[in-house]
Amino acid sequence: MSNIYRKTYAKINLKNIVKNYERVSHLIPDKTVIPVVKADAYGHGAREVTGYLKEKGVTFFCVSLLEEALELRNVYPEIDILTLGVITGDDLNVAAKHNIKVTISNHDQLLDLLKIKTDICVHLKIDTGMNRLGFKNLEEIPEIIKNLTSYKHICLEGIYTHFATADNNKDYYDFQYNKFKNLIDTIDYEFDMIHISNSSSSIKYEQIIDFTTHVRLGISLYGLTLDKETTFLENTFQLVSHIQQIKKLKQGEKVGYGATYTAKEDQLIGVLPIGYADGVSRQNNPGDVEINHKRYPIVGRICMDQMFIKIDESVSKQDDCILFGGLITIDEVAKRLHTINYEIICMITKRVPRVYKR
Repeated sequence: MSNIYRKTYAKINLKNIVKNYERVSHLIPDKTVIPVVKADAYGHGAREVTGYLKEKGVTFFCVSLLEEALELRNVYPEIDILTLGVITGDDLNVAAKHNIKVTISNHDQLLDLLKIKTDICVHLKIDTGMNRLGFKNLEEIPEIIKNLTSYKHICLEGIYTHFATADNNKDYYDFQYNKFKNLIDTIDYEFDMIHISNSSSSIKYEQIIDFTTHVRLGISLYGLTLDKETTFLENTFQLVSHIQQIKKLKQGEKVGYGATYTAKEDQLIGVLPIGYADGVSRQNNPGDVEINHKRYPIVGRICMDQMFIKIDESVSKQDDCILFGGLITIDEVAKRLHTINYEIICMITKRVPRVYKR
């Protein structure tokens, strides 16, 4: 931590990431769990998370963008990487050159794919009801497979779909599942990889699915879930700052932009060197932070680089101030901001250094 100059950082617990990976793997011992490390591993740091999992024997990873894939490929030349987003035109040549597996989800990509000459490995994405990416007309899939497999430079390795409601709507989940299963039953082609489950489906349903080979573990790799009944995951992300200045306010004095907070009595205000440029939204007020296992309220408007908390005499500048990942959970902050836990960790910008616990 010698290169951290403002005493604000995110503590990333790599050991707990591995625990989460192993616990989900234990639920489905006959399937391979693929870590999803897109969006900089959901704010945790894709290089570090991938490297640590690689040390533990994991060899296959998913990202969203070609840029994300290339960043990992430059560091880890031997791992398998599948891009989940859309790659078109000459960018397919770039992916092929760097041995990056590509998702094919529309006809424009198919045409581009047939134009390149370099060997390339692809997965077909099927739209079973998410209506985001993927082939929607399932009747044309057998012909697409026949066409792709007629080209020597194309390796058709996998096929997959994505569930829209695995966490909260079993009926619609079943609708998508049955649609995909019926498609697989009609295809006369043996895929090396069939993967349909995201985190929620991996934990709740994958044990009774008998035709898949892999699952994609995203948010639950990082200790989070949208399923209240899932309680075995370990926290992996803690946002920490330290008071840089303590202000003594007299009754009636105000704090911050807009002078929106007025001291009702003489009190102490701690100024933290973290703000919305770091991903701490102004909407976090009202809210609390944790110091020495006790809650302290956020007051005034959160600035770009600083924020204010009301403290007492027991607090010092040396104390850890935990914005979330302890007594105040990531889920609590998500509820405060009327969003989901995914967004909270992805919001924390690269201006905040990550400190890794191995």
